[in-house]
Amino acid sequence: MPMSPTSTAIRKTVEAYLDRHPGECDALAGLLAALDRPVDAAARTTLPGHITCSAVVIDRQGRILHLRHPATGDFVRPPSVRIAARDRTLLAAALRATVEEAGIAPGALCLTRQLLGSPIDIDVDDEPAAPSTGEPARRHYDLRYAFYLADEEPMSIAPHAHEASSGRWLPQADVASPALRAKLRAARLDGRPEPVNASALIHDGSGRYLLHLRDHKPGLIWAPGEFALLGGGRTHDDRSLEDTLKRELSEEVPDLLLEDVTPYAVEAASSIDGLSVPVQVFAGRWRGTDRLRLLEGVLLRWFTPRDLDRLRLDAATRDLIHRHAADNPPGDAPDAVPAVWDGGNKAVLNGIGVHLHLEDAEGRVLLGLRHPDSKYAGDTWHYPAGRCEREPALSCLVREVMEETGLVIEPADAELAHVAHVVDAAGVLPLMQLVFKASRWEGVPEVLEPDKCLTWKWWPQHDLPERLVPYTRTAIAAISEGRHYSQLGW
Repeated sequence: MPMSPTSTAIRKTVEAYLDRHPGECDALAGLLAALDRPVDAAARTTLPGHITCSAVVIDRQGRILHLRHPATGDFVRPPSVRIAARDRTLLAAALRATVEEAGIAPGALCLTRQLLGSPIDIDVDDEPAAPSTGEPARRHYDLRYAFYLADEEPMSIAPHAHEASSGRWLPQADVASPALRAKLRAARLDGRPEPVNASALIHDGSGRYLLHLRDHKPGLIWAPGEFALLGGGRTHDDRSLEDTLKRELSEEVPDLLLEDVTPYAVEAASSIDGLSVPVQVFAGRWRGTDRLRLLEGVLLRWFTPRDLDRLRLDAATRDLIHRHAADNPPGDAPDAVPAVWDGGNKAVLNGIGVHLHLEDAEGRVLLGLRHPDSKYAGDTWHYPAGRCEREPALSCLVREVMEETGLVIEPADAELAHVAHVVDAAGVLPLMQLVFKASRWEGVPEVLEPDKCLTWKWWPQHDLPERLVPYTRTAIAAISEGRHYSQLGW
């Protein structure tokens, strides 16, 4: 069962507020003193004051919702409630006020970029004694949270009769509290929602999408126990949503370096408290393994769109992936030059390829004829080769050779013989092609990936095939001459 906010949690909120409004330290000194006492600071009986939470609801015209006071008939206050045991946070209490006093569900509201989940104002008011209830005079602290309407048009207000008789949208200039009025003006809250969360739609350019299985902690995190996109909420320290995504990825998967990060879509999600959350989705590419060091959550895995119906996954995320897959069919475009994305600055990446230069007892070199439908170098002869993922180059070589030919090579028996720095065409990924020469191996070459290679053949180095990948021809000649580096296409 949710518990009301602790004195420690309330103190952190007040101290963060005072960091932004240091001129109010004296006014809130009594509240901070009360929070140091071993009592329930949220209870009405706590002396010298008690705490409530209010919701400053702002429509698309920048107007503020006010409720009619049941006794005076004046439109003087936003929805407000005392903290209850069922309120998980102070923000949750303010949302309960919109439900109980104005009939507005949390899903019809969203946070503001300027304030996020912080109070816009803390009002201090001295309340007279109430002889009828035996309550002495006390100080009342009202923590006011700002929300935008998530919908285009102002909704009808249905206040509870015992709380208020009706509601009205008033211009900010008509707000009764001078302090709140000044803070609304300073924050420039215009009522127009914008994304306050950022997430990453990570794909490999070949039809797979990287999803994050979240911890199963209901009530503590969003989408507990579900697969989701990586990402999270903006903080006051984030200069932009790109900064938000960069920070979140560094906190969740620090070894993940995305390429070609661009805004893709704005989607709507729901927070733990039921708020509507506009999310800026960035699309980015990662062509490495999913066995990354993960600091939050359970695991990362690659999935294709056809796998999604098997997963516990939000329907909106499933639709988003299907839409992106339809817009970006695998193999539709050549590899563009990627860049390491760091929230603003970019450094062009170079891919790493590994190749095996294998000579038999007669000095012939092993080459494979690539399948005509191969994405790269179709119907052309080439080394046994592969692209490095997040793994050592020698490990990649051993794996790729085994997968393609069935040959077993020990890392100790392979040494780097040549490096070719290659650009195949303008605007595509530069590649650092590492060619290793093996002194020993086990097995006979077999075609184990017939969709990539049609046959393996030993070729005399003085009589190589005409259709041969250019840098492969260059590397064979360079190795025979003892040269260790070449560059092509620059």
